This record gives sequence, C-alpha cells and structure tokens, in this order.
Amino acid sequence: MKSDIQIAQETKLKPISEVAASIGIPAEKLDPYGHYMGKVSLDVLKEEHKPGKLILVSAITPTRSGIGKTTVSIGLALGMNKIGKNAIVTLREPSLGPVFGMKGGAAGGGYAQVLPMDKINLHFTGDFHAITSANNTIAALLDNYAYQNRNNADGLSRIIWKRVLDVNDRNLRNVITGLGGRGNGIPTETGFDITPASAIMAILCLANDLEDLRRRIDNILLGYKKDGTPFTVADLGCGGAIVALLLDAMSPNLVQTTENTPAFIHGGPFANIAHGCNSIIATKMAMRYGEYAITEAGFGADLGGEKFFDIKCRHAGLNPDLTVLVATAQSLKLHGGKDQTLLKEEDIPALKEGFANMDRHIDNLRKFGQSIVVCINRFPTDTDGEIEAIRHYCEQKGVPFAVNNAFSRGSEGALELAQVVVDTIEKTPSEPLTFAYDLEDSIREKIKKVTSKIYGAAEVQYESKATKKIKQIEELRLDKLPVCIAKTQYSFSDDPKRTGAPTGFLLTVEDIVVNAGSEMIVVIMGDIMRMPGLPKEPSANKIDVIDGKITGLS
Repeated sequence: MKSDIQIAQETKLKPISEVAASIGIPAEKLDPYGHYMGKVSLDVLKEEHKPGKLILVSAITPTRSGIGKTTVSIGLALGMNKIGKNAIVTLREPSLGPVFGMKGGAAGGGYAQVLPMDKINLHFTGDFHAITSANNTIAALLDNYAYQNRNNADGLSRIIWKRVLDVNDRNLRNVITGLGGRGNGIPTETGFDITPASAIMAILCLANDLEDLRRRIDNILLGYKKDGTPFTVADLGCGGAIVALLLDAMSPNLVQTTENTPAFIHGGPFANIAHGCNSIIATKMAMRYGEYAITEAGFGADLGGEKFFDIKCRHAGLNPDLTVLVATAQSLKLHGGKDQTLLKEEDIPALKEGFANMDRHIDNLRKFGQSIVVCINRFPTDTDGEIEAIRHYCEQKGVPFAVNNAFSRGSEGALELAQVVVDTIEKTPSEPLTFAYDLEDSIREKIKKVTSKIYGAAEVQYESKATKKIKQIEELRLDKLPVCIAKTQYSFSDDPKRTGAPTGFLLTVEDIVVNAGSEMIVVIMGDIMRMPGLPKEPSANKIDVIDGKITGLS
C-alpha cells in the first residue's frame, strides 16, 4: 500500500472556497490561507441555527504506537457522508513534538486523512506559533516587570509562569535564565513546557469568543508579589497585546478530507498533560454546519474522554449523542499480557484477557450516560478469528460493534461503522451527561472521585508540594474549578507498565498547577513530564524533501 504522504499528494484537492460553499459558509466569512486551507470567522456562530448531533470518538488504553482515533474519526465522517449524511469531522491540530518525535503525524492515515497533510502536520496556519509567541511574550514582559521592580514594594517574590516550545526537548525541562550579570536580568530557576501544555492553548480551546478569551487571559496567575498577593496578566497590563497575538489563531481552520468532505481543525492540547480536546468554537462550528459533528479526545477514555465530559462539555453545555470507543486487536492483546514486540501475532487467549480493559472503559462511559459503539480499527495483521472474537464478545455485552477499514478503503471501509452509529443514535441516543464530580466538591474530593470511579484506584497520596498548592488554591478561592489530571496514557494507574484493568492501587499527586485563565486545576501524578523527550530514533530522521516534495511524513 502507498504511504500516507503519497496518498495525500496524489489526492486532487478542491479549492477551499468550494469546500466552504458545500456546507453553506459564505465567501465573506472565509479567510483563505493559500488554495486549500482557510479560517472561518467567529461571526458565523452568532447566527441562529439548530445544532447537529455530536459524536465523540474515544478509545481504550492505547499502545505506544497509538490506536488510530483520528483515522477512525475521519473514516466515520467519510462513511456517514457516503450514506447521505452531512457529517463534519473536527479535530485537534498536530504538535511538532510528536511529528518529529515518536508518533509521527496526526492527520489520520491511508485513505482516511485530512489534507493537505504536510501543511497540517507542520506549520499549518500558524496557530501553534501564535500560542507559543503569546505564552513567551508574557514570560518576557513578566521577567521585565520583575527586573524593573526588583527594589520596590511592587516587586515579585515568586514567578510560576514558564516558557513553552513546540519541540520535544528534555534539556529545557529545567533551566536558569538571567545569567551573565545584572544587565541580563535576574537569575531565575524555571523551565519549558511543550506548547500543547501551555495555559494559553487550553484557554484558546475553552474560550467561547474574543471577550471570553480576554477575560481568561487577564485572569492568568503568573506569580506572587512580595506581600503574598497573586499577580496576574491583568496586573501586568498586557492582556490586550496577548489577545492581538491570538486574534487570527482564534478562528477555526477549515480543510478537507481525502474525499473532499469538510473538516475543522483547531487547537491541540495533549490529553495526558492537558485536557486533550479541540476548541469549543470549532466543535460548535461543526455542529452549526453539519447534521452530525464528529470530534475526538486524546488517548483513552479515562484521560481525554473524562476531560471532554467533565471540563469541555460542562463548560460549553454540550451533550454528546454517542461515543465511539476505538480498540485494536493489538491493544487488547497488550492488555491481555502479550509482549509488546509480538502484538502482530494472532493470540486469541491474550485478546480475550484484554477485554477487561475494554470493559472498564465501557463501564466508565456508561457512568457519564453515554450510548456506546465499539469500533475495531483494523490493521493488516489482524486475523478474522480475532475480529470475530471481539464481535462475539460485544454482542454478548449488548454493545453495538463495527469494524473500521477506512485506512485501506476510505469511505467504503467505514460504511458498517457509519450505519451502526446512525442507527444507534436514532434508537438509543445518550442520556443527559452525568459528571464524575460536582464543582462544589473540594479538590481532594474531585481527585478521589475521578481516581476511584474512573481509574479504579484505592488511595491517593499527596507529596508535600501538592498539599501546599491545595492550600494556596483554597486561599485564592479557585478550589471550585474542575480538575485536569496529568498522568501516563498507557495505564489506568500512574505506572505505564501496569496494563489491563488494575484495581486497588495507590496514586501519588506530585504537584498541582493552577490554570486560573483556563479555569482548571492541573493535577500531576507519577513522573509525567510536561515537556516530552525524544526517542532513540526520532521520526525526524525519516523526513526529507526530494524534488521539492516532503517525504517520510506519516
């Protein structure tokens, strides 16, 4: 089979103006970025409209190679359009960190991609650069404020704001700035996070409009003054400048699939270190123009899925009509105890042992009131015996089931999934959302409810640093915000090697980060890093430009 980028480069694209017109977006509301990409004005959301049905695509606990949620999301949109439904997929933007790191691109795969994939995977329309610049402009202005006021009562005693970069660079996790003498600033121990972990990224994805964006930017907690009072962007006085940097980035990006159907791509937080969902405004835009809007949340349903419900849907007033739970034969075998180097081999006993992980995710989604369709994202090495074993198990559990072959066959390979999804929504749509916790719960109660109800943990312990942070949050009266738990994506526990569906384990809260602007409390568990490192053989080593065309990007 051809590589992803070969398929992408051979696909004949439609002008973005035609893609916009096909769903009713007026030409004056589209700002083209070249021939095949464009930004859609926020003004379209001011018009009265009946919203389309919302479908979430989530997954069981993934392998290190991922599970293919994006490919399934795009394939589902292709299949639904093929059976006559107006379906629009809305996704997150890829980060350069994974693109050049371990996972490669994030624009789908095979014949189920969003295009132009090379631009989407690289600089796209500049949104990530705008977020990085906005974040680091705050850092520069903050350091300047600290320097200029170092000898007076308005000075700062502590800065908590970090710089970001959209590159996996472990050497930047902990740094000292301001070296080289007094004229170069105040020596400060700080560090870098990756851009998807920036509070600015979360704010952009959770803001309802420009006014809400400005309010959230002004509320960002940057540090503390000498008298112990909090110091925010509003105190720094640069909120307007930051919104100006983000003005274009706030508009969702319109592109197309391998079959020229429309797709919105906007925002890109990771689900293991942030809330892992695309922007609220892009989701609402897809619901504005589509009979069905399909979106995905990062990693497993315990991470991106839980945050989609408890943070994004709670804030935006969204209620998904259905959740597609993606699994693969390889992921099930991994959770059934099979060596990760042998996952391509048929092993039905290991596969069946792995059903426990899928069961946990199904049960969790039902706790949120979700109607569920299990989708197997089929790989070439999967055997008919494995697929039938999964189908039979789902039938026994009373869960609708479908196989996705969109990677190799495009819309034709997603017809079964599309029809099952449509039928399930019509017959048994999701109930009103039930959240994992109440906002009035204490921070510890919220953490306890998520870790016990969703993860299966028996106990949570807190490092002294985290305990102090909770006290500070309570003093700042920010304890009624939702929690965003940052932990490994490879296990329900905080140990990435603990596969399957473990119970009764201990979780450790290492630290807590206050994201006052995005209005959530980030709870860091285990040794999760907010700035990833590169693997021994980075994906960057495979990428090249030959005869003016990019190769090796997948």
